[in-house]
Amino acid sequence: MVLALAVCGSVVAVVVLGLFVFGLRRRLIQRSGGTFDCSLRWDAPEQDDTGKGWAYGVARYNGDRVEWFRVFSYAPRPRRTLERSAIEVAGRRVPAGEEELALLSDALILTCVHRGTRLELAMSEDALTGFLAWLEAAPPGQRVNVA
Repeated sequence: MVLALAVCGSVVAVVVLGLFVFGLRRRLIQRSGGTFDCSLRWDAPEQDDTGKGWAYGVARYNGDRVEWFRVFSYAPRPRRTLERSAIEVAGRRVPAGEEELALLSDALILTCVHRGTRLELAMSEDALTGFLAWLEAAPPGQRVNVA
């Protein structure tokens, strides 16, 4: 009986510690400001509304880069880094088909090309406005392609 209580107590402690680390990581990512909720589909196929390939995350502006972190990860470093000068906006659209279930309810999808890789970013309308303004606010002499 004592062994069973010790095992259950250990399992509960590990779960609580894991949740605490998730929360602490998110707080550290957001500490410097300039973050927004953003789902990402890397190497996205054209005309695919199945909802597959989307990963929920948090994006953070860091100078001339946007760093993207998976929400459900313990990694302290960003999973993807997008450089402002390498981002080409190909278009925007609303989620269709099963994408509506895979993304947040108010999300808009921005289709981009980054160094030859097609990707899609899904974010709120406010975050999209901020992202496009950030792209257009590139320093003089930098090439910016916003459709």
